[in-house]
Amino acid sequence: MKLTQGAFSFLPDLTDEQITKQIQYALNKSWAVSIEFTDDPHPRNSYWEMWGLPLFDLKDPAAVLFEINMARKAKPNFYVKCACFDNTRGVESCCLSFIVQRPAYEPGFRLVRQEVAGRKLVYTIEAYAPSQKPEGERY
Repeated sequence: MKLTQGAFSFLPDLTDEQITKQIQYALNKSWAVSIEFTDDPHPRNSYWEMWGLPLFDLKDPAAVLFEINMARKAKPNFYVKCACFDNTRGVESCCLSFIVQRPAYEPGFRLVRQEVAGRKLVYTIEAYAPSQKPEGERY
């Protein structure tokens, strides 16, 4: 089951050339770029770990692609994404994010239904990956 988070997630994985074009688009808009990674891509886990510091005031997308490739090399079994932030209104709001690396095996999630008081149904999402395993060994 392919994880569908961020822009382009329903499309085939982006090539480095396509990633470079998206980064150039963000840099043309003066957005700050951040590289993030996780091995817990639960839909409610919006706080992935940052790869280094956010990349501000860049003009060349090659610098961002270099950092993406370093993250890919260091975290081969993790999800890696590129997130772009616009601070023109005085707040950091994510305008664009897309996954640039996935683990080879993506077990996905299951929908769990539970009946609570008053026969009310409550739903939650659980990962198929064992959450008891330490970071970096879940996939």
